[in-house]
Amino acid sequence: MQAVLDTIIDNKQRDTRLMWALCVASVVVYINLYLMQGMLPLLAEHFAVSGSQATLILSVTSFSLAFSLLIYAVVSDRIGRHTPIVVSLWLLALSNLLLIWVEDFNALVYVRFLQGILLAAVPAIAMAYFKEQLSPSTMLKAAGIYIMANSIGGIAGRLLGGMMSQFLSWQESMWLLFLVTLAGVALTSYLLPSVADAKVMSGAQTSAPSVSKRARLLQDFYGFSHHLTDPQMRFAYAIGGITFMMMVNQFSFIQLHLMAAPYEWSRFQATLIFLCYSSGTVASYFTAKWLAKFGQHRLYQWSWCLMLLGSLLTLFDTTATICIGFLMTACGFFLTHSCCNSFVAMRASRDRAKATSLYLCCYYLGAALGGPYLMLFWHKAEWQGVVMGSLTLLALIALSITRLRYHQTKMSPIAV
Repeated sequence: MQAVLDTIIDNKQRDTRLMWALCVASVVVYINLYLMQGMLPLLAEHFAVSGSQATLILSVTSFSLAFSLLIYAVVSDRIGRHTPIVVSLWLLALSNLLLIWVEDFNALVYVRFLQGILLAAVPAIAMAYFKEQLSPSTMLKAAGIYIMANSIGGIAGRLLGGMMSQFLSWQESMWLLFLVTLAGVALTSYLLPSVADAKVMSGAQTSAPSVSKRARLLQDFYGFSHHLTDPQMRFAYAIGGITFMMMVNQFSFIQLHLMAAPYEWSRFQATLIFLCYSSGTVASYFTAKWLAKFGQHRLYQWSWCLMLLGSLLTLFDTTATICIGFLMTACGFFLTHSCCNSFVAMRASRDRAKATSLYLCCYYLGAALGGPYLMLFWHKAEWQGVVMGSLTLLALIALSITRLRYHQTKMSPIAV
């Protein structure tokens, strides 16, 4: 009896360590991903480029991250979840040393392209890792806390970048980034269960030595195509991608609006709008409880209404209505993202990392495409135009939610 109790306690401790390890890793990843967004003025000044050229750094990182997610899905399904996460994080910390000594803008672009590849490991693997090692109820809780960690990392990265831009030089900023990343990576490595334990639990799908390279490639292609042929997965991917396409770029354009008359906020003050992410942080934490109580479709409906009302509220164009509107939009977005993330991980009974990486690939491609799309509306009518463009995206989100619901209730489930 004592042995059974000891085993239960050990399993619970391992689950807790896994959850917090991946949450710390998530904070590290999103600080590194979004730090440059708050540093664009310093970046442009230090490398003597225009503000529009400086934004290329954000696009380069997002694109390399998006497509690298698919590679990590294949690698982690073959060799396990633990090693790709640990190796990529330590390489990320070392790559920050390169940022200290980059001498021109082109070199910075290359380093950020490389970092996008390294940043992809944790988001590509985390949800599959949770699904394989945690019970369904614990997995939902872990997913909510993990999304909350994403939000915290996004807020911290942008605000830290804004403070660096105002108070530190480029080299000082990059040294601080290196030290923050190093501390986070060391803590993640300490908390993450051992390689042997992780491999036993993960059941990673390694191919037999006798299988040819061609056969392995076909297996990988089948793993991706298997999820893409599932209409429920496709609509979950669409919901997440279009929602992020709208939300993250709204936050970019509202900064331009707040720096113009009549507000005329400073560049650092404009980054404070990212504190509105805090409503999403709270919503992420409670998502598992609300999913169990109200169901996925009800949460989708509520989150869509929050994003619609929040966007419209900003048209009143006061500081209060803008802040309240973005609090509502962020809350709605993170509810949607948590629902999609959990749904994809729970629905995939095989090739889980491929399923979650496909979702996140659509998610980050949405972010990259949303900038040029909403820029067209910004040039026509500035912030009012951005809201109008967002309403079109909200219509597509509503259609995707409706179609997902249809396939869940009217069609037989597809085993994935």
